[in-house]
Amino acid sequence: MSYQAAIEQLNAMVPELYTGAGEPRRRFSLDEIGILLSALGHPQRRFPSVLIAGTNGKGSTAATLASILTASGVRTGLYTSPHLARVNERIRVDGAEIADEAFARLYFSVHDAAQKLTLDGRLAQLPSFFEVLTAQALSYFAEAGVQIAVLEVGMGGRLDATNIVDPLLSVITDISLEHTEWLGPTITAITREKAGILRRGGTMITLPQHPEANQVLAEVAADLGVCRVSASPYMPPVPAQTMGAYRVEALGGELCVDSPLSGAHQHRNVALAIAAAVELAATHGFPITAESIAAGIRQTRWPARLERMQRPGVEWILDVAHNPAGAWALRAGLRALWDETRPRTLVFSCLRDKPVEEMGRILFPLFDQVILVPIHSARAAAMHDMQAAAQAAGVPAIAVDSVSQALELAGQPAQGGVVVISGSVYLVGEARTLLLGEGTGQ
Repeated sequence: MSYQAAIEQLNAMVPELYTGAGEPRRRFSLDEIGILLSALGHPQRRFPSVLIAGTNGKGSTAATLASILTASGVRTGLYTSPHLARVNERIRVDGAEIADEAFARLYFSVHDAAQKLTLDGRLAQLPSFFEVLTAQALSYFAEAGVQIAVLEVGMGGRLDATNIVDPLLSVITDISLEHTEWLGPTITAITREKAGILRRGGTMITLPQHPEANQVLAEVAADLGVCRVSASPYMPPVPAQTMGAYRVEALGGELCVDSPLSGAHQHRNVALAIAAAVELAATHGFPITAESIAAGIRQTRWPARLERMQRPGVEWILDVAHNPAGAWALRAGLRALWDETRPRTLVFSCLRDKPVEEMGRILFPLFDQVILVPIHSARAAAMHDMQAAAQAAGVPAIAVDSVSQALELAGQPAQGGVVVISGSVYLVGEARTLLLGEGTGQ
């Protein structure tokens, strides 16, 4: 079967976080992904893994750690979500996306195994979109002979399909309120779900953060006898520093931290990646040095995180700030980047399960105008809700019919100005593809 057929079947699946009127809420269990992987020969057991959970920063942390490992000569798998333009982006080995042929072959291998398990009554339901992709990724990494895989948790942690692995390290990035209908209404409840990636006698790498999250992580770590490793020694020596390279000590040497990922919030993500790399070297024998850590950080590629594109007469900034914590990080990053005398436009959209009014209060007042655009998702926020958020923020807003129309409109009055595209991965991915002049992708 073809790659296009695989993509069409994947896209026909109902997203895990969406249930339409009258549809039962899907229940998740690690038993399901475990049964599926058993039928596929337990690919997850053929390589060690690092699991990374959190609300914000887990993708940046995963990409940085994977880049460090690759720069150290370690064959490395990287599994992330969601994708910007093509689903292949989620599955990489040494930075290279899975090829279309391999993607299609593994998709139908997983699909056929799942169908048989369902018909035999061993699975109560067909796997979800994310479970299928996770099985594909783990199968691909085993097939490719990776020496380690870096896995970004999709949602939560305890019941996430990636949690089927037995990780060498569990990394916890910053935690805030998200997916409350699934993970719980408080930071405490959400942190307990994310702490589900910890293992008895294992290792947790994290940084001090929200007091409620700190308390829960400390309690769970103590109950499980987890070794707690702080990434604080790898933060910039000057706390207020927001731009430029800095030096830290690691593995008996001094290294220059010069990440291409902009924004002071990325210091935390890079510090977590460094701490994980040091632990992998010191405790698990991976051939990582201070020099390879510096090289891996410098070579990290993770687009749409305060990504800047210069075009005639306008600077475009793309950032996938999809929740209030991300919006605050974007706001801080923008203030460090731009000249406030230049005209500023925001192209914005988000999903309906996000607090659009709160995000509007954080971002919209920074701009002279806001352009609101629909996105291709069953979970897209209604246009009238986004317009109400702009009205509440007291910022002029224009509603358009498509992302391409928004880009055309934003680029014209902003001659000499700045256009920021943010609020949803779906929006940023489509806009980035158009700005780069690429195909629509999948």
